[in-house]
Amino acid sequence: MQIINKTNPWPKGWGQKTSIMGVINLTPDSFSDGGDLDSTKKVLDQVNHFLCNGVDVIDLGAQSTRPGAEEVGSNIEIKRLIPYLKLIKSEYPDVLISVDTFNSEVAYEALLNGANWINDVTGGRRDNEILDVVSQFNCPFVITHSLGNSQNMNEFSKYDNLLSEVKCALESLINNALEKDVSKHNIIVDPGIGFSKDLNQNLEILKNLEVFKKLNLPILIGASRKRFIGEILNEKIPKERDIGTLAISCLCSHFYIDIVRVHNVKLNYQILKVADKIFRG
Repeated sequence: MQIINKTNPWPKGWGQKTSIMGVINLTPDSFSDGGDLDSTKKVLDQVNHFLCNGVDVIDLGAQSTRPGAEEVGSNIEIKRLIPYLKLIKSEYPDVLISVDTFNSEVAYEALLNGANWINDVTGGRRDNEILDVVSQFNCPFVITHSLGNSQNMNEFSKYDNLLSEVKCALESLINNALEKDVSKHNIIVDPGIGFSKDLNQNLEILKNLEVFKKLNLPILIGASRKRFIGEILNEKIPKERDIGTLAISCLCSHFYIDIVRVHNVKLNYQILKVADKIFRG
């Protein structure tokens, strides 16, 4: 049985601008802001700050996907996530909420409690049943390219032809989703910046985003504050990497990318207002 979400799950102006997904991590160990939002007040204040500064979708995560992160399992993920999801939806019923998870049980509970999108860094590779959940709820689904898991992803950054292999892997994940009756209209693709890719590989993807436009699906880029930006800037502190993130957001505007996933919503909103005016008119 399909559950139809009556709320329009797409941001205002979708496809006409570079939309913004703002990151809220409900984890103690995320690479940039782990442990920062450890109370209901802090979470609601952050949501309000995002909404006042141009966010289109808020991405809630209760399982860190940084390299080396330990997996906590569905039960802990649900316990971390659902109370905050309910709280946010009660205070801000119209906000679009994406949930960053690769577990089907978490996705089901999240969508049942008001989430609008599922953002799976494995694209259904880790838990194939997440595709059934997404199909059942008829919701947007972000399919990301990655290899391995958080513990070993860095061991998989060897490619014969990076662009071709990432594109082919995304095509395979898309086909898997379509075979599970996930609507093509709900699929968003993410080439997986920082996932099983080194500095030069991340840059190669960013220089060649037109390759992924050929998939004829909306594209999400999530490069915010990631290690490769720190390597370029010689900046070890993730929160000091926003200037590099802004450069990539401008690039995304130039390539007509549909949405960027960022930590600093205000700065990215401001720069994208200008960049979209230049590149999109």
